[in-house]
Amino acid sequence: MTHIPRDRGTAAGMSLEAKARICRYAIIAGIVAAWEIVPRLGLVPRLFLPSLSSTLTVLVAQADDFALQMLVTLQEVGMALVFACGFGILFGLWVGSTLAVRKALLPVVSALFAVPLVVLYPLFTAWFGIGSTSKVVFASVYGLLPTVLGTAAGAQTIDRQLTQAARSMGATRLQQILWVTLPASVPTVLASFRLGGALVIVGVVVAEMMMSSAGIGFLLSKYRTQLNSPGVFAAIILILALAIGFDLAVQAIEKRWIVGRGRDKAARRPAQGPTDAS
Repeated sequence: MTHIPRDRGTAAGMSLEAKARICRYAIIAGIVAAWEIVPRLGLVPRLFLPSLSSTLTVLVAQADDFALQMLVTLQEVGMALVFACGFGILFGLWVGSTLAVRKALLPVVSALFAVPLVVLYPLFTAWFGIGSTSKVVFASVYGLLPTVLGTAAGAQTIDRQLTQAARSMGATRLQQILWVTLPASVPTVLASFRLGGALVIVGVVVAEMMMSSAGIGFLLSKYRTQLNSPGVFAAIILILALAIGFDLAVQAIEKRWIVGRGRDKAARRPAQGPTDAS
């Protein structure tokens, strides 16, 4: 029976991944334990940091109210994601793959990204009112610019021979973007989608906190004015859960794309028969 040597690199990689997972769990457990113990020992005033148990008690006792406001926030985030990331990705692919447009518009988008858009929110409320429309528009603009910049940067890195081949076969400009540029820049597009989506969530919550009558950000601002620290932290937990859930969803899409790409490469690889022993 022959002995098959163990792949040391693979074993070390798996061990490192396991250690990293244990470290993450230990950090989370430490934060949870400190959140419960530190306020109970009086090391931090409960007005500044309520215990985790009291925060969860408020979250459960007012679950209906939190769920209703969270539904409002989810609807606004979903609509803003369609505009910010959907249009932002297509626009970024067009800008990044077209030299003349890139030179004309990319500096403008970069300059706008440097502007603190939060100070412009009163203008959005004056134009669109204090309802959901102003929050969706503000969050869309807030997440649009980084999505465009990241996607355009990824579109610039693809092989130009791919688009030239598609053009020679009669593909239209839209077909080149959708079937050539987009698949070739998927990793950058997903990274831009992750960043833009996170900023969309931030934009919606900030808009709800500044001037709104509904949404999880509105609840957070309401409990803050009432000095209801458990309510504030309960709202923060829901916002964190929303952001983490979105990030995990994008990671799942990215992993599925990587697996599918690996299968396609394996299917295209020519089969090799067994070699004859010399």
